[in-house]
Amino acid sequence: MPRLILTRHAKSDWSHEVPSDHDRPLNARGRAAAPLIGQELAARGLVPDQVFCSSARRTQETWAGISSELPGAAAAEILPSLYHASPETMLSVLHGATGQLVAMVAHNPGIGALAHRLLAAGPAHPKFGIYPTGATLIAEIEDWAGLESGRARLVDFFVPRDLPGHP
Repeated sequence: MPRLILTRHAKSDWSHEVPSDHDRPLNARGRAAAPLIGQELAARGLVPDQVFCSSARRTQETWAGISSELPGAAAAEILPSLYHASPETMLSVLHGATGQLVAMVAHNPGIGALAHRLLAAGPAHPKFGIYPTGATLIAEIEDWAGLESGRARLVDFFVPRDLPGHP
């Protein structure tokens, strides 16, 4: 069965003025959390063969940190359309997926809303409702073209604070 990984970007830095929100980098906590997400995925044998990533700096930095722990992971396809995208836009991108294990790194509220929409039954995790920075959903699906509301089966959900070594 194909699997999907939906990750919200790690914690961004609001302490420095940047030209635009699109250019906002990760903060120290975010830079530490991203590799931990990658380590967790590696420990589960989950190495994406296709990756869709928002064009924002913080999402690209998140994927760089995650993929640094995933030898053999696919290079991310950087999509401007995923910057603050709606769940419908994200779903449209996923309908064109061809991988067996596809990851998407994007932003709230879209990524959290998509996770809620896709699952037939959500996790009991207390943070699932807010889908905080670094939140990661792993789900099984039947096929990409037929991916619709309530059609994904939960495998797991975690946030960086759940992982060993989180600062």
